[in-house]
Amino acid sequence: MKRNKQIDVKRALALASVFNFLCSCSKGCLLPFLTLYLRQLGLTPVMTGVVMGAKHLISLAWSPVASLLSKHYNKRRVVIKGSLVCSAAVALVLLLIPTTDVHTQSSSCNTTNLSSGSAPSLDNLLTSSIAPVTSTPPKHPVSHPGVTFPAKTIADTKSASVMTSTTSRNQRENVSVGVDHSLREPGISSSVGPRVSGSSAPAVRRRRSDVKSASEEPQREKTTVEQSRFDFLGNLKVMDPQHQLFFLILIIVSVWESVSAPLEWTADDGLYEYLDFADASDRYTAIGPWGLLGAACGAGGAGLLVSQLSCLIAGWIPRSAAHFFCYAGFAALALPVACYLPLYLNKKRDRVNGLLKALQLVRGSPRALLCAITTLLVGAAGSAVDNFLLWQMQDHGSNELHMGSALALALLSQAAFPLLAGRVSKLLRPGRVLAVGAAALGLQCLYYSFLWGPWAVLPVQMLSCFSGGALWWAVNIQCEDVATPEAERSVRRVFSALSLHLGSSLGSLGGGFVVQRFGLAWLFRAVAAGLMLWCVCLMLLQWKAPHQRRINYSRLLAANASEASDSESEQERDWLDKAMETDRSNNNYGRRINH
Repeated sequence: MKRNKQIDVKRALALASVFNFLCSCSKGCLLPFLTLYLRQLGLTPVMTGVVMGAKHLISLAWSPVASLLSKHYNKRRVVIKGSLVCSAAVALVLLLIPTTDVHTQSSSCNTTNLSSGSAPSLDNLLTSSIAPVTSTPPKHPVSHPGVTFPAKTIADTKSASVMTSTTSRNQRENVSVGVDHSLREPGISSSVGPRVSGSSAPAVRRRRSDVKSASEEPQREKTTVEQSRFDFLGNLKVMDPQHQLFFLILIIVSVWESVSAPLEWTADDGLYEYLDFADASDRYTAIGPWGLLGAACGAGGAGLLVSQLSCLIAGWIPRSAAHFFCYAGFAALALPVACYLPLYLNKKRDRVNGLLKALQLVRGSPRALLCAITTLLVGAAGSAVDNFLLWQMQDHGSNELHMGSALALALLSQAAFPLLAGRVSKLLRPGRVLAVGAAALGLQCLYYSFLWGPWAVLPVQMLSCFSGGALWWAVNIQCEDVATPEAERSVRRVFSALSLHLGSSLGSLGGGFVVQRFGLAWLFRAVAAGLMLWCVCLMLLQWKAPHQRRINYSRLLAANASEASDSESEQERDWLDKAMETDRSNNNYGRRINH
């Protein structure tokens, strides 16, 4: 970008706001409902937690690396476009995965009936060629609400086939033995005797079968050794269909996150450097609320749309696929905006050194360390809420309309906190606001464990104004106190990475095991108890920790420059006054001489 080129800051902010709104709307249509879709496919809570934890870990490790590579090769716009297209395509691949025979009951649509329709299930595809057909199951199996039935394993079908073959072999041996003995007895009926030519025929047949089996055994052993060495899919066949489904989903979600993770960091870096080049980096924070509004519109709109659809779309597609179609649709709408998105490459700014400096600044401040630990715990608790809240609501009769309304209300409450920030800052210090935000999230989790109806979750969603908006407002104030002007954005990213990625991955893994062992209600109660305990410890540690506020040298330089300009103007005025007085005195002296 040339220096003499005119920069339209308002146009840049408008394009960035539209792009952020569309991308957030795309994510809001699908990501909050993803764990619910995994439950409908038949994954257990532990499997769901592992999938979501791996997703957050990939984003934590790959986002900064991809952003650095796109900057190094000056391919930011290519990376943004490719991320939009590939993420939409890979997300739609999840719709091609068939379900297992693990039946779950939904409040509005019976997912058992969906899996027994024209779309084949994974269990049927794997076992139809192995297990013998003994009886025809009913077309509409009976499902019980809230009960999960275990899937038939491959080992069970193999044992059934082995038992069947063994039984048939014993029956054939019994028949041959019975015929041999009947030939020796004189009182045999005439219906069996004429079919056997002589007593030596069975012996000859046995010898031929023994020769054939002896010649076929080495070939069978050879083929089994080759298959065990080179056939990786053969090893997967040992697993039951549910574990095969789990590994398949884990691979697809990992690829999906790998192509979608570079989008946010790359777009933010290009836009920030563009505004910094135009000396308007202070207006970068105006884009944030549009992301929350987009996520709220996406979650609420997708929930309303899915709730109005029938259980099956086009005869065999479940209506939950509408979330994926909306995700791909908004990603396609964001693609033309990405072509005109304002980006700038500042080669002097080093991202790696900035992150390392930010980590050093956080480690050197006791209050910043307390803030980092708080964001880590809040991220872990928030992931438990994001992953399993919809499960809890579904168990209490909620459908997609209730879920989308609850998610939209929480995001709108979080976006409304800047309107209250001025009054809150007068009443509480940032450290106290941080503790209040964590406590508000704990109260929400405690409320979630006692839900009683479809709409019961809505009142407590208003607390997201403090558990989300107030908490991150306090984190931003802490960043300003700790960081230098150049490292403030890097410090903010350190806190967001600890909360949104590292904490979320740990919370997903731990939450899945807790739900599997104790249930959904005890997960929310445990999270609430942990957050309340940490809030008490945080208040005590903040009281003991010294308050260190870093001096903002840029403001001091600006103040010194203004003072210097004032002093220079005063000196110029003094010099001018002295010159005028000297001129006047000289003129008066000359007049006196003339007279």
